[in-house]
Formats: sequence, C-alpha cells, structure tokens
Amino acid sequence: MTTQLEKPKLKKYSLSLHTTTPELGLAISNFAGETRTQVWDLGRDLSTYVHQYLVDFIAPQTWADLAFIAVAKGPGGYTGTRIGVVIARTLGQQLDIPVFGVSTLAAVAWSHIRDNNISKAIAIEMPAQRGQVFGAIYQPASHTGLTTLLADAVFTPEAWQETLANWEDSCQLIAAKSQLAATVTSILELAHLQWQQGKHPHWSEALPYYGQHPVDI
Repeated sequence: MTTQLEKPKLKKYSLSLHTTTPELGLAISNFAGETRTQVWDLGRDLSTYVHQYLVDFIAPQTWADLAFIAVAKGPGGYTGTRIGVVIARTLGQQLDIPVFGVSTLAAVAWSHIRDNNISKAIAIEMPAQRGQVFGAIYQPASHTGLTTLLADAVFTPEAWQETLANWEDSCQLIAAKSQLAATVTSILELAHLQWQQGKHPHWSEALPYYGQHPVDI
C-alpha cells in the first residue's frame, strides 16, 4: 500500500510585518483574492503604537485565523528590526504556528522581479551605518521565488563595487533607500511560496539579521 503525503493546507489568512525602518508595514492575505496592506510612518513612535495598529489591522480576522506569520528580519534599523522579530516570534509561540523570517533585501528584490517581470539576477544595496552598505544578490526561481546567490552581508563601498565588478554574470543593481515597508506584501508572498514547498519553520528559527553592531566597539 502506498501512502500519499498531503500538501500543507493553508488556513484562511496569513500575516506579515515590516518594522526595519521608522515605517510600519502590515499585510494580511488568504491567497484567494483577498489581500490587505497598509503602511504608517510612525517614526520614533513605532515601538509605542505597533501593537495597537496590529490589533486594529487584523480585524475582522482573528488570531485563530492565521496559518503563519512572516516578518522582515533585517537588515535595517536595530530597534525596529528587533521589535518586529520579537512580535512575530511571540505570536508564533502563542498561536503555535510557523514564523518565516524574510530578508529585507530579498523583499526588495522580489518586488522588482514581480512588478517588472525580471528574469536576470538582481543585486540589492542598502545604506548601512558608518559609511558601509548592505548587499546581496538574488536570482528569480520558479517555485521558491528567489534563489540566494550572495547572502546578505555588510561591505565597504569599495568592496561592494569590487564584488559587483567581479561577479561572473551580469545583474541588475537596485538601491533600497526608502519606503521599504511597502514591500511587506512581498515578504508575505515569499513566505507563502516557502509554505507551498512544505516548509513550516518553528518560531524560534526566526532570528534578526543586524549585520552591524548598533554602536562602535
């Protein structure tokens, strides 16, 4: 007798958060035609109001409706990144559902690939502290959305330019500078693609990526 494995069934909705900048981005979708997304520029008040905005945003759905949570894990601002990941992990633990940590740079790459029907590799750069830059290179992939060719890392501007110059294949360079929270829908989509591949990461696996220490040491 042959036992056939069932594909993971998605509950009604899934939620994503983006807090790596002073903006708060939230998205919820049932991946069946209903998606809501909203961005607020909260500045220094993000940590104060994020929970209330989240509670208001999720209605009329409830926490019990969620199949998984996705969160921007960085790079980005230290405090905002930490807040988002902690909230996602806490919800994942309390609801006993998977939590996907998605790179901020990967979300930017996916947004450009999806919106512009790009088939070549994309290099993403983002300003970091102390004159450095965050950089990564991603390749579109049919089932998972993206394949990581060069994982997120911090570079001096010179080292990043040298990396791009020596890269064996040409790639499109995208600068991620502002309005990054608007990619919160991309974070949700990338997580959903992983979900469809049968991945159910435990909430404890969602870890922030800072890249740099928040202060000089």
